[in-house]
Amino acid sequence: MKITEIVLPSVGEPESLEVRLRERPQPGPGQALVRVEASGVSFAEQQMRRGKYYDMPAFPFVPGYDLVGVVEELGAPVGGGKPGPVVGQRVAALTKTGGWADYVLLDAADLVPVPDGVDAAEAETLVTNGATAWRMLFRTARVRAGDTVVVHGANGGVGSVLVQLARARGVRVIGTASARNQEAVAALGALPVDYRDDVPARVRELAPQGVAAVFDHVGGKGIHDSWRMLARGGTLVSYGSASTRDESGNGTLTVLRLVARLALWNVLPNGRSAYFFNLWAGKARNPQKYRADLAEDLTEVFGLLRDGTIQARIDSVYPLRRAAAAMRHAESGTVVGKVVLSPSADDDSR
Repeated sequence: MKITEIVLPSVGEPESLEVRLRERPQPGPGQALVRVEASGVSFAEQQMRRGKYYDMPAFPFVPGYDLVGVVEELGAPVGGGKPGPVVGQRVAALTKTGGWADYVLLDAADLVPVPDGVDAAEAETLVTNGATAWRMLFRTARVRAGDTVVVHGANGGVGSVLVQLARARGVRVIGTASARNQEAVAALGALPVDYRDDVPARVRELAPQGVAAVFDHVGGKGIHDSWRMLARGGTLVSYGSASTRDESGNGTLTVLRLVARLALWNVLPNGRSAYFFNLWAGKARNPQKYRADLAEDLTEVFGLLRDGTIQARIDSVYPLRRAAAAMRHAESGTVVGKVVLSPSADDDSR
């Protein structure tokens, strides 16, 4: 039996993506074959096609940072520990690459159960975005009820989840976005600020003593403004460099310069702290703890989705074979929510 996968052969435009067929793999010991129901189109893939993602694999490879699917086959169990997934169970996984396929072979230990009653595409919007938002809020910045925070790009994939999770915990949120997205940001429960205005001045009006945390995916020169918004004891969490997406040059160097700047700020005697958030930090050093923490965090996020506390925001669903069109749309600047790829979507899907 053949499987379908989308291959990024080299640096190029979205239209350079290739649809390829290969033999369906068989799970070995400790592995699971997952039939993919949904995979996302994220900023990571946009950087990868430009050759700028800071730890991307060598070309050619199959993109796909995360997925939701159903366990189709299991290899022989290995070791002890907690029971793993079962055939027929809906699961989620962070993959970094490989998710743009209709079947994916994964380590069974990396799979996180998706609760009954949660739609696959809706769950997919919260795998990377939900895990990132939850960890930055509650593991890195450790925000608490009554705090005020700034979320840049509050209408974006991670930003909108940050706002919802923070509001659910009683945190006041100031959210930056474009003028056309101010109403949507307000509907999420944040105080909207146009990112083209004097954001630091507006934040000072809303929080004269500064804010407890700033979540910044933009990077670039604006990172200095984010640092200055903090109150004493506040935390800056940087998790990207979207402002440099279309700039030429080495993406790794861009990230390293950003990390170096944050590290320098951390040694200043002003009571504030700065971090570069990496969703994969700790996995190589202690994979068992990493998996346990990820399962705990995603279980919390999926539970909030199931009970209606937070909402999944799906911009559009494209068939897997139309990955090029999906990526082109994801980069259009018009997206509200997550662009999702689905192997089962028909060709009339958008």
